[in-house]
Amino acid sequence: MDVADSEPISRALDAAFPGRIPDRLTGVGPSWNGSNETVGVTFADGGRAFLKVALTDDGSRIARERAVLRYVDAHGPLAVPDVLAADPGGDPAYLATAPARGRELLAVYEAASDDERERLLRRVGGALAALHAHRFPRHGEVVGAGTETGSAADGDAAGSDETEGDAVESDAAGDGGPPTGLSVGFAPWTDVLLATIERTRDIGTSERLADHYDAVVDCVRANRDLLDGAPAALLHGDITKPNLFVTTGSEGTGGTGAVGGGGAGVSPIDWELSHVGDPARDLVRAEDQLLNGFDSTGPERFAAALRDGYRERAGGLPAGFERRRPVYEAVRMLGRSGFIDQWATYLDEPVEGLVERADEELRARLDAV
Repeated sequence: MDVADSEPISRALDAAFPGRIPDRLTGVGPSWNGSNETVGVTFADGGRAFLKVALTDDGSRIARERAVLRYVDAHGPLAVPDVLAADPGGDPAYLATAPARGRELLAVYEAASDDERERLLRRVGGALAALHAHRFPRHGEVVGAGTETGSAADGDAAGSDETEGDAVESDAAGDGGPPTGLSVGFAPWTDVLLATIERTRDIGTSERLADHYDAVVDCVRANRDLLDGAPAALLHGDITKPNLFVTTGSEGTGGTGAVGGGGAGVSPIDWELSHVGDPARDLVRAEDQLLNGFDSTGPERFAAALRDGYRERAGGLPAGFERRRPVYEAVRMLGRSGFIDQWATYLDEPVEGLVERADEELRARLDAV
């Protein structure tokens, strides 16, 4: 779709930036998620922004991302883009943010030497560990903004509010500003994980391997006792190179992400899949999306660098990482199975061959659980 001809984008742009004149809209690269459309906006006054519009859902992802961006910005230690405007109940629902600090990791990584890539991955591992330091009493779905009830400094769930309903839109600081806590619908981790699998099924682009979902769901349910005892931390949910921006010393970082510990100068975007879950799941997914292909594994030195950066910041890998990792590797296969047609186009290979290889790989991962 030509972004200039997108009617939902036009409506959201008018609502988010009344009176400002857009000079140019640009695409932000390919996406396999058809539920959203995102564009870069350059205004006639020279300002820039990014605008995400919900095309197919009820705005719940927009509400979640707005809440998590404000939460991470307020509680640190990672730098995130500023929220400029948002309306999860709009027609369409939209979220407008300032540009992220630094340069997209994808471009930096491609131009880097192997030694530089290791250093970059250590920074990413540290950033992920810093995020996972935000612990909660239980697992659950982030449903929106909430009240302040804890302190990030002591490892509690800062700004969390237990609810099974809508987001709590209270003013966290009491100063008229936006709420910077999180409203969380708590549930056992197995149930939260199953809900993320169903969301993957919903946005999947192919039914060729629909039975893979059922097989993975059975695997997760069979391991409920193992999974439900996992730690509960704030997860990003979609760590990929295009979703990470990095700064160098000369660029500076600003904000809370500029100081202290591993992960400084790493700014994640695209928080719509965030939830409170097992940090081991986020780390497994990050390693897979950053380093692996359809059925290939990246160099072990790079995976080790990612894990080393995590250890340096957190003092170790998530508790129970090795025991639960096989389950999460089976879940990761759905990122291949549900998008097999997209992979065929991306790899320029016949879909039949990819289907056969995906079947074999899923069987091997299930056998390893």
